[in-house]
Parts: sequence; structure tokens; C-alpha cells
Amino acid sequence: MPTYKAPVADTLFVLNDVLGYERYANLPGFSDAGPDVLEAILEEAARLAENVMHPLNRVGDEQGCTRNADGSVTTPKGFKEAYDQYREGGWMGLSVPAEYGGQGLPYAVHTALGEYLSSANMALMMYPGLTQGAIAAILAHGSDEQKQTFVPKMTDGVWTGTMNLTEPHCGTDLGMLRTKAVPAGDGSYKISGQKIFISAGEHDMSENIIHLVLARIEGAPEGVKGISLFIVPKFKLDADGNPGERNAVSCGSIEEKMGIHGNSTCVMNYDEAEGFLIGQENGGLKAMFVMMNEARLGVGLQGLSMGEIAYQNAVAYARERIQGRSLSGPKAPDKKADPIIVHPDIRRKLMVMRAFNEAGRALVLWTALKSDVAHRSGDENDRQTADDLLGLMTPIIKGVLTDKGFEHAVMAQQVFGGHGYIEEHGMSQFVRDARIAQIYEGANGIQALDLVGRKLALNGGRAVQAFFKEVGDFCEENRADEKMAPFTKALKKGLNDLQAATMWLMQNAMQKPDNAGAASTDYLHLFGLVALGYMWARMVKVAQEKIEAGAATPLHETKLVTARYFMERVMPETGAHLARISAGADSMMALAEDAF
Repeated sequence: MPTYKAPVADTLFVLNDVLGYERYANLPGFSDAGPDVLEAILEEAARLAENVMHPLNRVGDEQGCTRNADGSVTTPKGFKEAYDQYREGGWMGLSVPAEYGGQGLPYAVHTALGEYLSSANMALMMYPGLTQGAIAAILAHGSDEQKQTFVPKMTDGVWTGTMNLTEPHCGTDLGMLRTKAVPAGDGSYKISGQKIFISAGEHDMSENIIHLVLARIEGAPEGVKGISLFIVPKFKLDADGNPGERNAVSCGSIEEKMGIHGNSTCVMNYDEAEGFLIGQENGGLKAMFVMMNEARLGVGLQGLSMGEIAYQNAVAYARERIQGRSLSGPKAPDKKADPIIVHPDIRRKLMVMRAFNEAGRALVLWTALKSDVAHRSGDENDRQTADDLLGLMTPIIKGVLTDKGFEHAVMAQQVFGGHGYIEEHGMSQFVRDARIAQIYEGANGIQALDLVGRKLALNGGRAVQAFFKEVGDFCEENRADEKMAPFTKALKKGLNDLQAATMWLMQNAMQKPDNAGAASTDYLHLFGLVALGYMWARMVKVAQEKIEAGAATPLHETKLVTARYFMERVMPETGAHLARISAGADSMMALAEDAF
């Protein structure tokens, strides 16, 4: 059976020592979660993840969700009780403003503990995860009345939320959606249409489900310019704001999926359901993007989470499983064979997973702090700079960490050999669950196109230039430090490759757009390697200082070894990405369609 232990010590090292968590004490919410409180929150979240959520992970996979004859959905055994513990503990409203019943704590804290809970039970945590995004969209674009009506109940967790975008005939290309909204004459709209792949669309864990639905008002322009966003509750609200009669929205079926069986991914049918416009007419995509961007960061976190739990179980198995002898001589002479952790190729897999997980954790938390600054700082320049980097890193975190999360789940499965293919060891579930993260909230090819096609040129390239400067300045400031040289030289080489790739795109993508499309995925991963390498260089600098001050722990010593592995054996991949980018699109686009 799989096990899980939340990496609290590593999270605290990153937040406190590397990212300077206390430096943000002047921002709203941070003074309420100082280092001692932060540690207590993470420890309590770890207990919830390890003792409540994780034991249900396999249960959810085996039982799945059940659609009943009346269209209601029953979640796996124990899910509702676990969700109730999550809700009653106040975890849903951790970072929601206090005026709506939340605690107003930093988004970085919410992100840190979110990793633990998602590692423990990704399918279960999708129910509150979608609600968090819905809350964000209503707070950003809802009317005061809508905020007061819906957000407190959602913050308390007695109501949950969803996002309804995809339709049978259109996925990412939302301009083709057919769901329509007809004014009812009383300020509401009648929403009709079908949505598919709706996570947490119907379930038994909350009193009401608040659906955020994209639809086109009659007479609106075609394409994305004519899309509006609507609040459509499962139960209509009575005069006192409580759930009343059932709305005309129902679960037509539960999708039969490869993984995340514990989450009810539904086909949702709207038959003149009562809905209320949120934001401006034809401004739905802008409003929904608030939810989508938060969801993309959350999905990136899922990729990290699945990579982490897969790694932990691969390490445990590699220590116990004996097979063969070490190439350099027996390491367990009292046994018939050595544990497989002595073999270099097993070590390669474990080191790759560890190196990406620890740097990924730092990158996610660094970005979460940017979100806190962007939304909480009183300095306009600080807000703008942070928001620039937040927007730039969103497709990178979503794309790179989910690609690697799936890759590492497969890699961990390989450590188990044949046992990894057997359900009782749990590795199959990690592989199956991790796969969806590469697909939803915009498949990773879309993330790459977003980075290359939108984020690079946004505001004259302000965000990417700021990132280049920050990494370049770090390398220059530490150039004379001999102990940092192996790390800064490798990071600078990666940065040079990234800058060269960016220049190539500037020179070759405008006149031939296919060059941008052909380069996009390599560029995404090249950028990700540099961002992760920057996190490693920052962690190494702190670890070196701790060692020199005589305050080192085993955590600091292992950081240096893992960082060296990343710089020596992973960072050189930037050169391969650059070579593929520079090759252009000709060979990729040369074959006629009927030649495939």
C-alpha cells in the first residue's frame, strides 16, 4: 500500500530561508501567519493529509462515483466525512478575505498546504479546489450582491463551485460554444445547453453547487467576443438566500475516465436553468480567466504533488527491494542481493524526481508570493512587477510541472518493475491520476502557445526582461564565490540558451508563425529548466551559508548534492531545446496531410 509524508521541513526551508517569508510581514494577512503560526498550520495540514485524506485515495480509485436514478451522485465511501473535516477546519477559507468569512491568510500558505492535500488525495481535493477558483471569479467580477450572496457560503464550504466551459464540439476553442442565455425579463437568464468534462459537477458533499457557466446571450457577436459568464446554482435561492427548489440543471452522466475516479467528472445538461450574469455582457471570457488562471496554477501544483508522492513510494521500495549486486561490490553482504537503490540507473530515476520536485516546490511558492504581492501590496510598481511575473510563470508552472509530474509517476512505476504494474502497489493510480493534469485547464500545447504567442510580447516584453535581469543579476552577484561557481555557471549557460531562443523567436516567428508553434513546447521547457535552475541556485546559496555558519542540518547537505545533480545532468538539456527551436518548422510542416 502506498504511503505519504508531507514535506513540511522542506516547505519551511523554502519559505523562511530561501524566499524570505518574514520580509512580506507588511502585507495584509502575513502578520497573522508569522513563522511560528505558519509552521503550526503546515503541521496541522500535514496531519489532515496523511491521516484523513490519503487513506481514502485508493478507496476513491476503486469505488469511483455513482450516478443514481434521480441524477444525483454519490461520492466514494468516506469522502463526505473527510470533506466535512476539511470544511469544519476552516481550510476552504484560509486565504479568502475576512469580510466574506475567510481568514485572509497569504495565498502562499494556501499553496504550501495545498500540495500536501493534493498529494494525499488529488481526486477528493478537486471538489474544494474548483470552489476556490469560483470564489476568485465572483470576488473579481461579481456584483456586491452576488459576493454577499454566494461567497460566504462557499468560503464556509457548505456550498461548492464549478467551472463550465467545454462542450462536446469545442474544447479550447470557446468561440464555438453553443450554450445560450435568453433574458427572462426579471434580471435573470434562461441557460440552455450541454457542458462536458465538468469536474465536481454533481455530488453529495455540499448543500448547493454554484456553477459558473459560459454561454452566449441571444444576439451576441459570434466568437469569443460574444461570450458571457453566468452563475447557475444547483438549487435556486429562496427569499432568505437559502437553497430552495431544484434548478433545471442536471448530471446526464459521469464520464468514464482513465483516473481521478473519486471525482465526479460530469456531463451537465442545462434546460432553461435560471442563471445570473456575472460581470459585463460579452465579458465572460475575461471573468472566467480569473478562475482559469487560478486553476492553472492549481493544476501545476497537482503535477508537483503527484510527482512527490510517486517519488516517496519509489524511494521506499528501492530501499527494501533486493535484486542483483552493486557494480562496485556487495553493499549488503549479509543478504542474497543488494537493495536496488545501490544501482546507478535506479539512482538516476530517484535523483531526477527529487531534483524536479524540490525545485518545483520552490518555484510554485515563489510564484505564490508574487500573487500575494500583486493582490495585497500598497505599492503600484511592486504590484505591477509581481503581476507581470505571475502571468509569465502561470503557463510554465502548469505545463512543465504537469508534464514532469506524469513523467515522474511513470518513472517511479518503473522503479517498482513488474510490481509497479500491479494495482495493489498503487503506482498505477499515480500514473493514471497524473495524466489528466497535462490535459485540463488548457492542454500543455496551449500553455506553450500562450507563453510564446502572448506572454513574451506582453507590455513590450516587460515580464520576460525582468526575469532575465533577475536571474542574470543573481549570477553576476555570486560570480566571485568559488563555492557557487558550479551552480551559477550552469545557470548562466541555461539563461544564455533561453535568451538565444527568445531572440530566435523574435527574428523568425513574425514572418513565419509556424516557427513559433513548432518552437513553443521546447521553449516552454527551456524556460522551465532555467526557472527551476534559478530556484536551485538560490537554495544552494542559503545552504552554503548555513554550512559556513555551523548551522547545517542533513537537509542543507542534501540540497547541495541534489543541486549539483540538477546542474550537471538536467540543466544541459537547455542546449537540446535551443537546437530544436532553432531548426524551425520546415521539417515539421513539410508532409502533406494525407501523407501521415
